[in-house]
Amino acid sequence: MQWTVPLIALLVGALAGYLVRRAVGEAKIKSAEVEAKRILDDATKSAETKKREILVEARDEAGRLRDELEREVRERRQELQRTERRLINKEESLDRRQELFSQKEENLARQERALTEKSKALDSLHEQALKELERISGLSREEARERILGEVRDALKEETARLIRDAEAQAREEAEAKARSIISLAIQKCAADHVAENTVSVVELPNDEMKGRIIGREGRNIRALETLTGVDLIIDDTPEAVILSGFDPIRREVARLALERLVSDGRIHPARIEEMVEKAQKDVDALIKQEGEQAALNLGVHGLHPEIVKLLGRLKFRTSYGQNVLKHSIEVAHLAASMASEIGADVAVAKRAGLLHDIGKAVDHEVEGSHVAIGVNLLRRYRESHDVIRAVEAHHGDVEAQSIEAFLVAAADAISAARPGARRETLEMYLKRLEKLEEIANSFEGVDKSYAIQAGREIRIMVKPEKIDDLGAVRLARDIVKKIEKDIEYPGQIKVVVVRETRAVGYAK
Repeated sequence: MQWTVPLIALLVGALAGYLVRRAVGEAKIKSAEVEAKRILDDATKSAETKKREILVEARDEAGRLRDELEREVRERRQELQRTERRLINKEESLDRRQELFSQKEENLARQERALTEKSKALDSLHEQALKELERISGLSREEARERILGEVRDALKEETARLIRDAEAQAREEAEAKARSIISLAIQKCAADHVAENTVSVVELPNDEMKGRIIGREGRNIRALETLTGVDLIIDDTPEAVILSGFDPIRREVARLALERLVSDGRIHPARIEEMVEKAQKDVDALIKQEGEQAALNLGVHGLHPEIVKLLGRLKFRTSYGQNVLKHSIEVAHLAASMASEIGADVAVAKRAGLLHDIGKAVDHEVEGSHVAIGVNLLRRYRESHDVIRAVEAHHGDVEAQSIEAFLVAAADAISAARPGARRETLEMYLKRLEKLEEIANSFEGVDKSYAIQAGREIRIMVKPEKIDDLGAVRLARDIVKKIEKDIEYPGQIKVVVVRETRAVGYAK
């Protein structure tokens, strides 16, 4: 029982709490329903407002689009109207052109008919004219055609020959001008000295008493000196001087050095002479090698065989018509290289061949044969290049030149030899050479007169025209050239000119 009251109170409290919570929940639900209804009403009102606004905007946009469409339709319609007017105008223009073309076509048809009739008339007249021409000339149409074609061919041949002749003359003039320019430039670039030497050397003495010491007792000193050097000593009345005479310049130089040293030393006897000659020989050999090396070095020519270098040095003591051969060889190398650079040839080959072109003259007094053949053999022995050997072999025209460098070396050799003052000869030899030239020319049949001119570098020959024709003049010039080359020794080259003159004489009565 004691538990019943509390339990009932608890149940009553729980029931009361439940009722209170239910009342509160129902109140909240009603309040929420009211709020939801209010929100729904507000949303409905807002939606209606938006709907009205959208409808208004839609009507406005529809009106704007309709206006634009109507404006575009109006513009398209106007454009179509303009296009239609243009097409109508073009159609009218085409109609007018078609009418004009139809008229022109009719005119052309009439003209064509007229031309056809005239052409037939002209053909008929042409046939009549041809028949009349054949009757008058006595030639058929084919014969007349052949005759006209022949005349045209002859005229064309003559005109072609004239054009070719003019072109050749112009090319020859231009080539000569270019050659002169190249040669002048080459000569200006090279200014080598020309050394004229004799076959004797003079040794100065301190006094005339030295002559007796040089002669020695019973002439033993002078005999020993002449025997060892191969040079003749001329002791005459020339005051304080002894003359050394000999054709070998190297031996003469050895004798000169030995004698000068003997005179300076004062001790002159056969043993001392032998010693000095031997020493002078060694000094000259050293000088020869030095000169050869210096020449090659100055020209920039490398790779020469040592024996070739020595032979080059020997050329310092060799002269040709008074011109120092080493100086001449150096000048030829410079000239050939300069001309080769101007025309695009091989400068190295031209320079090397120019330096070595007269190498045979170093030993031509010891070996038989021309200096060209000797030089070629020496270069082949010492393994020089084939191009250099060909140029050396052809520099005097003994064989045909087979390269540009060979022509250049020959030209440079002629230029160096032909320079004023480069070579000299005695007046007696000069006069003999001129007389010999005229004598050779006058020995040929048909020659009327001959004149050696240009200091003996040209001979001009007048022939009798009734005995020698034009072809005969060419043959005569060739024959005279061959005889001059065979019978005369001369520096450079000689030009042979044969002149044949034909005169036509008439008398008016």
